[in-house]
Amino acid sequence: MLILTRRPGERVVIGDDILVTVMGVSGHTVRLGIAAPAGVPIYREEIWLAVEEENRAAAAAAADALPSAADALPPADALPDPEALPATAPRAPEDPPAGDPNAQS
Repeated sequence: MLILTRRPGERVVIGDDILVTVMGVSGHTVRLGIAAPAGVPIYREEIWLAVEEENRAAAAAAADALPSAADALPPADALPDPEALPATAPRAPEDPPAGDPNAQS
C-alpha cells in the first residue's frame, strides 16, 4: 500500500486516466474528488462489501430452495387421456393468392 500526504487542492494520478483530488480536510474527515472515465466504477468500500455479500448469499442459495420446472406442471393424473380427446378435423386447402402463376384451377 502506498501512503501519501496531500494537502487540500493537491492531487494523485492513478494510471493514465484517474485523478484523485483532496477537496478538503475537516477534523478526521477528508473529502476526495475522483475524476475517472465513465466506464470505471467507483464505490465506497462499505457499499462494495454489502453488494459482494448479497451476491455471495444469492449464489449460495440451496438449489432445492428454488422452484423447479416440474413444480409448475400439473400432476400426470390431472392431464386428460389423449385417447379421450376429439380427433382434429383435417384442414381445408387454402385458396392460392390471386395472380399466383402456380395456382391450379
